Amino acid sequence: MFSKFQSLKPEKQERILNAAIKEFAKKGYKNAVTDEIVKEANISKGALFHYFNNKRDLYLFLYDYSLEIVMDEFFGRIDLKEKDILKRLRQVLLIEFMLVNKHPDMLDFIKSAYFESSDEVKNELESRNKEYLTNGYSKVLSNFDSTKFKEGTDIKRAVNVIIWTMEGFAAKKKEEIRESPITDLDFDEILLELDIYIKLLKDCFYK
Repeated sequence: MFSKFQSLKPEKQERILNAAIKEFAKKGYKNAVTDEIVKEANISKGALFHYFNNKRDLYLFLYDYSLEIVMDEFFGRIDLKEKDILKRLRQVLLIEFMLVNKHPDMLDFIKSAYFESSDEVKNELESRNKEYLTNGYSKVLSNFDSTKFKEGTDIKRAVNVIIWTMEGFAAKKKEEIRESPITDLDFDEILLELDIYIKLLKDCFYK
């Protein structure tokens, strides 16, 4: 379907993709302007719609492209053989921080697309989210060692508390990562702070 675009030189493909991701991430589907995309990518508007039939097809192509890259990198790095849920979720956060550094605009685009309300793309996005994100999340939270928890612990709710804590910590640190030059960040310090929270959770829920 997108063979004309995929036949372009990789450098030109990347220029177009980066320009479109940046525009959609910043403005959302409805308010994104294709004139801005072609200006940033240094191509004509006719060329853009020669490669992609319309704005909708471009947007959905970008979403599939972005999710595939992020999910492949994520699951290529995480060790799902680790049965300790705290250690596994620690891995998740470290990989997420790495991805924020490597693909900041792409992750912003995925996040904005998750909350996209435009009727033109909403149903397609929901279908993709179910396939990619829901299945990916279930992989991370499956087959962990529940015997590590204290007797009488409501494990489902305990895992929810652990996830909410980790997500809150991650959201705070991701903002710091986005707002600071990578050379100014002390990842050893971030890791030390993360491990303090993990110890608190371990003391609270583990035997």
